[in-house]
Amino acid sequence: MAPLFPTTVVLQEVFSPQSLYTRPTARSPTNTNSTYVPPSRRFSTWSAVEDAKLKAGALSNEAQKELSKASAAAQAKTGQIELYSAKYYAACTFGGLMACGLTHTAVTPLDLVKCRRQVDPKMYKGNFEAWGKIGRAEGVRGIFTGWGPTAFGYSAQGAFKYGGYEFFKKFYSDLAGEDAAYRYKTGLYLAASASAELIADVALCPFEAVKVRMQTTIPPFASSTFSGIGVITGKEGTAGLYKGLYPLWGRQIPYTMMKFASFETIVEAIYDQMPKKKSEYGKGVQTGVSFAGGYLAGILCAIVSHPADVMVSKLNANRQPGEAFGGAMSRIYKDIGFGGLWNGLVIRIFMIGTLTSLQWGIYDSFKVFMGLPTTGGAAPPPKQTANL
Repeated sequence: MAPLFPTTVVLQEVFSPQSLYTRPTARSPTNTNSTYVPPSRRFSTWSAVEDAKLKAGALSNEAQKELSKASAAAQAKTGQIELYSAKYYAACTFGGLMACGLTHTAVTPLDLVKCRRQVDPKMYKGNFEAWGKIGRAEGVRGIFTGWGPTAFGYSAQGAFKYGGYEFFKKFYSDLAGEDAAYRYKTGLYLAASASAELIADVALCPFEAVKVRMQTTIPPFASSTFSGIGVITGKEGTAGLYKGLYPLWGRQIPYTMMKFASFETIVEAIYDQMPKKKSEYGKGVQTGVSFAGGYLAGILCAIVSHPADVMVSKLNANRQPGEAFGGAMSRIYKDIGFGGLWNGLVIRIFMIGTLTSLQWGIYDSFKVFMGLPTTGGAAPPPKQTANL
């Protein structure tokens, strides 16, 4: 019977250097005529995508370098901006102007459909149908009806809102004292944002009146912002520009209180869940947190302020000359009922969520650009502050 294990002689023959099994084989020279082609050359789409990625990365790096240069130049020109100085409030005011003016103007097509559906829910079945009808009847320009008063009004509002919020937050904090300001910080956020919005809406109201009328009359009652102001003041006097002020306060003050207080709270909660302190993260992470916190805050804002938003649209479109404010609201509410106050809520949640996140992203990006810290993330308790 054959042995179960190989003998010593067999093992030596197999594993010796002269064995055919262990002798290294000479590699054939590289075949220069090989048919192998890299995927990037074999597939044109692959090549185009890879090329686009490389170019995008190069452009992104170049853009970051240029942005850093511009930021350094701006900071060198303005000098060191101390917190709560006049320069600080000026920077916050300009950041708010850009944040609100740019974002509200960009979503004018959404706002146009929202206002028209609030005034007449049967006018359009959906947003795309509305844009299609408007585009066919009035062209692309018609889809952006009201962009002029939107840009003017919300730029002014944003300037007073964000600049005012920073001012009143510091003002009320000093009044309350360091310990009380920290313990009751949410109340401080609410008071500061309400005070700022009270003033900001006075700047917004005339332009809001023109915007709503332009968007809810077909064809628009005026061709431009200032011609619209002239038409309204010619028929109703200056008071005609401010007849929607009370409902505007009713819409915007709760909206802004929710916007700032919830944003500060959400951002603080986000940083509490992250492994490092806010100050240890870079600019990109901090602005990303601002964007995320802004979107979540925007959803809450839209729900809280929507009934008043519907009423503002109705009053600006349907309030009769000389009609009392209370009488006009009662008449409109009888016509639309409680359910009518929620017309257009879904589109407004999408619009306001996007708006609020972009606004906080732009605002905090500008603050970083000017060498200032981003908003949100509560200060440490007073005892820790004193030891810093």
